Amino acid sequence: MGVSVGIDVSKRHLDWALGSEARPARLLNTGVGIQKLLERLHEQDVDYIIVESTGGYERALVDALAAAALPVILVNPWRVRRFGEGLGINAKTDAVDAQLLALFGERVKPTQRPVPGPGEREMADLVQRRRQLIAMIVAEKNRLEHARAAVRRDILALVKVLERRVAKLDRWIDTAIAKDEAKVERRLQLEGVPCIGPGIARTLIVDLPELGTLSRRQIASLVGIAPFANDSGKKTGYRRIRAGRSGPRTALYLAAMNASRFNPVLKPMFDRLIAAGKPPKVAFIAIARKLLTILNAMVRDHTLWRDATR
Repeated sequence: MGVSVGIDVSKRHLDWALGSEARPARLLNTGVGIQKLLERLHEQDVDYIIVESTGGYERALVDALAAAALPVILVNPWRVRRFGEGLGINAKTDAVDAQLLALFGERVKPTQRPVPGPGEREMADLVQRRRQLIAMIVAEKNRLEHARAAVRRDILALVKVLERRVAKLDRWIDTAIAKDEAKVERRLQLEGVPCIGPGIARTLIVDLPELGTLSRRQIASLVGIAPFANDSGKKTGYRRIRAGRSGPRTALYLAAMNASRFNPVLKPMFDRLIAAGKPPKVAFIAIARKLLTILNAMVRDHTLWRDATR
């Protein structure tokens, strides 16, 4: 039986623990340091290599581990931190984090999924940048209500610049998608759904590559629209969603809002939920979850919307 390795990544260092009981070692987060780590890992019987997403500092390491066919698993820091708190591990240092990641691998045994390649990551960066620009546009437009004439002109000029940048990013993303046959097929599937436009389709293609490969419960949990129970004794609390991938979740929520008005399959479901007294937000989440289930089946079975909803 192999060992679980935890690697805590920072801008300058890689702190790694060969099992949760091992004393962590430190290497520089450079090409030379990564190569030394690979050499040491190749000497071991390794089952899991657990690395947290750290906003980009982990990319070179993860790419190198994947290229070397080592079992690297990229995990959500929130999930690992909650796991540690549940065990009473509240201290936070690089060494402690490395051991905690190794322990997470030993106890949880997370499922290994393909690591995105450079092309997929570049598209993800473009989609993320698009979201940032859209947020800037919304913020600027919100300032228009109380802005005086001179400031309004400046705001409107900036909004036009940002909108041109968004259009340019859309063209770049579309060009990247067009180079991949599977992504082109997925785009045709998604954009054929009444309530999904090009922007939502781009987000789901880039940020949710697991679509069609997981069960409906797994994909809902991954996105973060699976409701968690909140019951105790005789009390039945409200189910709530949490964690998951914010990009696809937001895209599906927007699609659900469109579906509640225009989708011939999902609009009646929304109307029934509202008639039953459900708050609109709860109904939108339910529609988003149902939509995700249908999309997951469509991609899995290579079908179109009209076939999936018969």
